[in-house]
Amino acid sequence: MAKKLKLEDLGRVDRETFKQITKIPVTVVLDNVRSMHNVGAVFRTADAFIVERVILCGITPVPPHREIHKAALGATETVEWIYVKDISEALQNLKDQGCTVVGLEQTTASVNIDSYIVKRGEKYALVLGNEVDGLSDNALALYDTFLEIPQLGTKHSLNVSVCAGIAMWHFFKDLK
Repeated sequence: MAKKLKLEDLGRVDRETFKQITKIPVTVVLDNVRSMHNVGAVFRTADAFIVERVILCGITPVPPHREIHKAALGATETVEWIYVKDISEALQNLKDQGCTVVGLEQTTASVNIDSYIVKRGEKYALVLGNEVDGLSDNALALYDTFLEIPQLGTKHSLNVSVCAGIAMWHFFKDLK
């Protein structure tokens, strides 16, 4: 019979060791994400999948904050992050650094995430938008591609932190 593993059985690294681990070449960008719980959940998932960094833009709340910490559980101290007010500036900087800019959004040009091939040796910026309005319209021209997570139910979208987890896993499994 299976038994649940205790925290000490998991063999997790400490903060200093984590900072030395080679990260996957993915930057997660949050574009006007308003919920502190979503921000915290993204940080926690970014830690789990050893994402290089997180960029917070626009109205996205920044650490330290008690509500972010509730979901992040310390990941704001392990995952590198910066705040850039303007999403267009952040995306242009990432493009200048050689990143392929990938938006998670339902558009006329979206590709099913299952069919998107993640290439080793490339750097990616994975951008998630506002819980209601999605990605900022003024920056759409800066994206190299848009990915869509297939859904068959009655709802037209998933929670932004759930989308982030699915997308980060998609990149992690091919880049780790």
